[in-house]
Amino acid sequence: MIQAYGSIVQIAYVVENIASSARAFSETMGVGPFFLFDPIEIVDPRYKGEPTDMDISLAIGYSGGVSIELIKVNSTGPSVYETAGVNGFHHLAIMSEIFDEELGRYQQLGYDCVFSGSVAVGARFAYMHTLEALGGMVELIEVTPAVKDFFALLEGEAVGWKGNDHLRTLA
Repeated sequence: MIQAYGSIVQIAYVVENIASSARAFSETMGVGPFFLFDPIEIVDPRYKGEPTDMDISLAIGYSGGVSIELIKVNSTGPSVYETAGVNGFHHLAIMSEIFDEELGRYQQLGYDCVFSGSVAVGARFAYMHTLEALGGMVELIEVTPAVKDFFALLEGEAVGWKGNDHLRTLA
C-alpha cells in the first residue's frame, strides 16, 4: 500500500543474521512473513557520490501497513550501513512519486545523499544523512508501477499470516 505523502512505509535494521532476526521479529512482534533477497541487486550503487561495490542481503516483512526490512551487509568496505553497527536501527523509508523533488527538498534542508542507486525494476532510492536530527537515516524510494506491485505482493502475504514459515523466497 502506498501511504499518504511523507508517511513512513518502512523501518529498517542492520542485522548480523537474517534468519534469526526474522524469527525474532516474527515470534516477538508478529511481523511476517519475511521474504529473503540474497543478494539484492543494486544498479549503479554510489556511496557519497562515488561508485562502490555494495553486497547486501535483505528480508522484508510486514506489520500492518509498514514493512520491516532486515539488512545483512556482505561486503567489507566503507558503507552507509556502518552507522547501525552489527545489529541496530538504520533508517525509516518513505515512497515518493516525485522522487527528484523530494531528494531536492531534503538537500535544501541540509541533508546529504550518502548512498544511492536503483533496484532491478528500475526504481531509484537515496539515503539521506539525517542521523543527528532523527537518530537514523531516511531512505527515499521512487514509486513506479513495479514498486507498487512488489510491495503490494509482500503486504498481501502478511494478511491472514499465521506465524508459520517466517522466512521465504519469492517463487
